[in-house]
Amino acid sequence: MSDGHTPSGGSAKLNTGVAHNARVWNYWIGGKDNYEVDQQVGEHVAGMFPIIRDIARADRDFLGRAVRFVAEERGVRQFLDIGTGLPTAENTHEIAQRVAPDSRIVYVDNDPIVLVHARTLLTGTREGVTAYIDADVHDPDAIVERAGQTLDFTEPVAVMMLGILNFVLDYDKAREIVRRVLAAVPSGSLLVLTHPTFGSELGGEGQIPAMKFWNENATPPITARSGADIAAFFEGLELLEPGLVSCSQWRAPDSPAPVPQYGAVAVKP
Repeated sequence: MSDGHTPSGGSAKLNTGVAHNARVWNYWIGGKDNYEVDQQVGEHVAGMFPIIRDIARADRDFLGRAVRFVAEERGVRQFLDIGTGLPTAENTHEIAQRVAPDSRIVYVDNDPIVLVHARTLLTGTREGVTAYIDADVHDPDAIVERAGQTLDFTEPVAVMMLGILNFVLDYDKAREIVRRVLAAVPSGSLLVLTHPTFGSELGGEGQIPAMKFWNENATPPITARSGADIAAFFEGLELLEPGLVSCSQWRAPDSPAPVPQYGAVAVKP
């Protein structure tokens, strides 16, 4: 941080000399768990692509609406949140357990800065379960194996992949990750996903130079994809209304402006 403050529980293993996605994202949504280098890169990206803060807030708001929808309207009581990011207010377990105190949530991440704060995510209701596993999205089999120690894969699971597949640069690998995780959960399970796009239909052209700057100055590297490529992540699933749309507009109570980040919820038949 610019005031020299170290995020609570900071570890010497953390590389605070290079901007990191989890901390920059935290900065964009108004959090405190970031360093001066994160603020500098965050401001530069925002200067190139001013809507980035709107995207960050829209993605977070989508999380809230999607978890409430899944818990209230679909009756799902298990959540596998892959690519958790830094905990802020209104995390998945807080929203789900407010609807149903017996909800079970497994968070997955492998970023050192996120692991430092993982204990914040482990406080839930007495009736429910909140667990955290250190695993890489590139290893879906390990995620499934370890999540199965907490979740019952004979009952529906909401698989949350918000802003995570954009860090899997190989498209075929990203699709395979989705397939392998969804193969492990039963009928009635859901995929909840957001992903940035460079498509002009949502005004995403500015993502391209901004992401180029990011990849040269921060970590981990990131990519945007076309709407068609993002839609293909839902192959074999049934998209629920309103389908694949800007995440800011998915089941939003008003009519917010679109942001170049797709969001959708789909059910496994």
